[in-house]
Amino acid sequence: MSAPYILVSHSLCPYVQRAAIVLDEKGVPFERRDISLADKPAWFHSVSPLGKTPVLLIGNDALFESSVICEYLDETVGAPLHPHDPLERAKHRAWMAYGSELLDAIGAFYRAPDEAALQARARDIRQRFERLERVIGEGPYFAHSFSLVDAVFGPVFRYFDVFDQIADFGFWAGLPQVQRWRSALAARPSVQRAVDPAYGGLLRNFIASRGGALARRAA
Repeated sequence: MSAPYILVSHSLCPYVQRAAIVLDEKGVPFERRDISLADKPAWFHSVSPLGKTPVLLIGNDALFESSVICEYLDETVGAPLHPHDPLERAKHRAWMAYGSELLDAIGAFYRAPDEAALQARARDIRQRFERLERVIGEGPYFAHSFSLVDAVFGPVFRYFDVFDQIADFGFWAGLPQVQRWRSALAARPSVQRAVDPAYGGLLRNFIASRGGALARRAA
């Protein structure tokens, strides 16, 4: 019997990882179908109006946009990962959006063309982590139990496993809550399984292909 869900994905996409984490946390079988965004198959254009991954195929229906996919799964499968209280749920959605903004900052970091821009982007990321340090609960996750916010930030923190191997950019000093949260997510099986074991090497190759200051540091 085929899996009820097909997750159309790209190997490095953090938004795909969010959906994969939620599917895993919900304990439902799914098939992962990787595509090349540089050579998209013809059928992909009919299911992804924005031309992006992830897309969740559910029978003859298709959902695009990771936040929509995660919310749909949370509403329809298993115990909810969002808080029950409407205000807390809204706050969690706001921090999920913050995670998306942080991904944009990470993209600006690895695309920085020179050392001055690289350091400026690193300071920007550090300031975003400082804001998180002030709002994270007692843990081990963003709140006490694993939530959709954690599904968003697992892929965020994964970038830094590679960045930290390249150099110390000052992201973590004096941020014990953020570091604890990062470690808890790295140990979570659903977060670990959301990427191919070769992810680190693939990310390094991707950084090298950008040809910027971080690529020169890595070389």
